Formats: sequence, C-alpha cells, structure tokens
Amino acid sequence: MKTKRGISIEEAALLLLENEVVAFPTETVYGLGALATCDEAVSKIFAAKGRPSDNPLIVHIGSAAQAGQAVSAIPDTARKLMDAFWPGPLTIVLPKQAGLSQIVSAGLDTVGVRVPSHPVALALLQRVNLPVAAPSANVSGRPSPTSARHVADDLDGKIAGIVDGGASEIGVESTVIDCTTCPPVILRPGGVTRAQIEAVIGAVALADSLREMQDAPKSPGMKYTHYAPRAPLIVVKGDAALFRRTVTQTQAAGKRVGVLVTEENKDSYQADVIRTCGRADDPASIANRLYDALREFDQYELDVIYAEAFSAEGLGEAIQNRLQKASAYRVIED
Repeated sequence: MKTKRGISIEEAALLLLENEVVAFPTETVYGLGALATCDEAVSKIFAAKGRPSDNPLIVHIGSAAQAGQAVSAIPDTARKLMDAFWPGPLTIVLPKQAGLSQIVSAGLDTVGVRVPSHPVALALLQRVNLPVAAPSANVSGRPSPTSARHVADDLDGKIAGIVDGGASEIGVESTVIDCTTCPPVILRPGGVTRAQIEAVIGAVALADSLREMQDAPKSPGMKYTHYAPRAPLIVVKGDAALFRRTVTQTQAAGKRVGVLVTEENKDSYQADVIRTCGRADDPASIANRLYDALREFDQYELDVIYAEAFSAEGLGEAIQNRLQKASAYRVIED
C-alpha cells in the first residue's frame, strides 16, 4: 500500500468512509482512525500497528451530542465530565452501543469514548459524522507519535493516508476514567489530572493496574510494554550521585549509554547520548517532549537508556506512568 502524506481533511474523510485507515492529529498524540462500526476497517488498525487483539481501542466522536452513537448509557458523573472537559484529553469508559464493532472493545461490553479538541481532528470527525476508533498511530509498543513524521517513520506503506496537523500540543495520551463503577476509576493518567477530575465529580479511585499488569484491560495502555525506544529503558529513582554512579559503572562495562534528563540536569552527567525532555518545574514541557526524545535515541546504537524519575503529582502522574510502561517497570533505586 502506498501511504498518501499530507492529505486534506476531505480526503481523509472519504478514505474513512471507504473503510480505510488514516492517521490524523489530536491535541494529545496522532491517532490512527477507522470507522468504529466496521469490523473490516477496525481490523486494519490492528494489522497496521501489530496490536494485540485483546487491547481495546478508544472511540473518537465530533461532539458530545454524538455520544449516543458509541455508548448506550451516560450516568450523571459522566455527563458532568463531558461538560467540563470535552472537547479535550479525557476518555470516558461507558456501556458500549450495540452498533459498534466488537473488535473495538476487544469483546467487552464497555468502550472508551472522547471528543478531541484539535481543530483538524474535530473537523474530520464532524465531516465523517460516525464514531471513529483511533489508537495512537504508531507500531504497537513504540513511543506514541506527536508529529506526522513520527507516523510515517512507523506506518509508511501500511496505512492509506496521513493528515499533517503539526506537532501535538500535549504530547501524552488522554486520561481514561471508567464511569461504569462507583466511584469512577482512573484507568490511565493523562492530559486531565486527577485533581481536575475530582474538582468536578468528587473523589475517584486509581486502578491497581497502573502499578501492575492485568489480564483483561478495559482501556488502552493498561497491558503490555508501551512507548518503548529500541534500547532497554531503566528509570533511576534517586539522587544525582546514584544516577552518575549507574552511568559510570555501565560504561565501564563497555556499554553505550543514553540518558533522558530535564534541562536543569543536562550538564550533570557524562553519557554517550544525552537527551532532554523539558524542565522539572514545568511538567507540561516534559509531557510535550517525552515521546520525541525517546524516539531520538533510536538514531544511535545504544545498549541501555537511563531516565530520571519525575514527580507523580498532577501531570507528572501521566509522565511517570509512561516511563514505567516504557521501561517495563525496570527501576534502579537506593
């Protein structure tokens, strides 16, 4: 298949309606879209990504008014969240509408749905006027794409087209919250923080699976290694002395080392490759840069990458979650 790059919204809409898959920008990361009502189309997403079939997909719609096309019931808590955060980086898990493909939900009776805020994504979804399943537009397990170039690096020749909407604003995926339980449960931290959610609907729970693997995920990003560069990634929890000692000992063993650090610490370490991902006092800058930095390491022949640990407060909760998944929970600490 020849992938058309830089296609228009109109071209992308026509391809989707012809049951093809196309990549398009959202405010979080680029999504790989297909009609959520068509088994054939949704199957192409899994084929292009090499994604396990038991990993459900998020469904995107063009407005809250379209929610009935994807879900069969909307409790008050979910309605409050829609009013507060849509369009935006919040995915809400609700009972699935019968008209959706069973492949989308991996056989579950629930589905995650959201309205993105990116103007290109909104225009495309409103033009199609049907639910569109859209996981991140990358090969499964790789860092999510925050630019059209990232999409092409992973999926060129595997999908019908790519809409280029520039760099993603947020840089990490949407928050996923399950509103079929009481209290609602955050399944994946993301662009909307727990504090922001609790300010709207009160206390929510955190899924145990954010710290552990589980067998039957209700949301993307809850199972398997995700977001990983090609070299093994290890998170270092400790002071600068521990980080320096870890790097030095690894290099002394003849291994090539990359390090992922904040701007403040870029001159604190000696390594074969150093990449920065924003400032420690600005979590939004870290989220925005994280996946791009992880992908940059792939340009080099490295044996291991060591990453700083970040505060788990606010948006840092999502950043730390992505690093845990990218490292397959490998951690060095005092």
